[in-house]
Amino acid sequence: MGLSLELAGIYKTYNGHEILRDCSWVFEEGLTYALMGLNGTGKSTLLRICALLETPDQGRVSYLADQKPLAPDLELRRRLTLLLPGVGVFNTSVFNNVAYGLKIRSVKRREIEKRVMAILDVVGLAHKRRERALDLSTGQAKRLGLARAMVLEPEVILLDEPTASIDQENTEIIEGIIRKMKAEGKATIILVTHDPAQAARLGDKLLLIQDGRLLPG
Repeated sequence: MGLSLELAGIYKTYNGHEILRDCSWVFEEGLTYALMGLNGTGKSTLLRICALLETPDQGRVSYLADQKPLAPDLELRRRLTLLLPGVGVFNTSVFNNVAYGLKIRSVKRREIEKRVMAILDVVGLAHKRRERALDLSTGQAKRLGLARAMVLEPEVILLDEPTASIDQENTEIIEGIIRKMKAEGKATIILVTHDPAQAARLGDKLLLIQDGRLLPG
């Protein structure tokens, strides 16, 4: 059972400046949406609202399963994952970084080992599982962040510029990982990018934030 997301009349203002204005959209279960817009247009704010980390000034954020709205509680929040551009890395091994979210959910040790190693293989970091995560390159740290998100098996993945400030090799690896998730269709993905070519490569549907409004791209 996956999740769909409905935004209805979302408004958000910071310091008297209206960032989002009457944003409404239905994000269908299992599709990948590429979200574009100029700097400062509210893309990251919209992702945080979708992740239930910020509350809109007006409007409604509704997650639905089998067309039934869900309460915005901890159980729902654990079905969502937001990956920010700056990946926070713990001063421990690559393995322990990825395992952390499973440990706090009281997943059994054997299951943790299985899931973490499987995800590290997907992102190409299995050979670095025992290395200190702080020693990873920027591109590898981005892949680590993606692994930490994926290992939780979220039903909605919110990716804020997942390939920003990294080299072409790591960009291609991360795009390949996103295409794999997209092909599996197990999660609804909302991806923020400044690269129109990347948006076209990865998105089932393209969206644009312009003058505070959410528009078809």
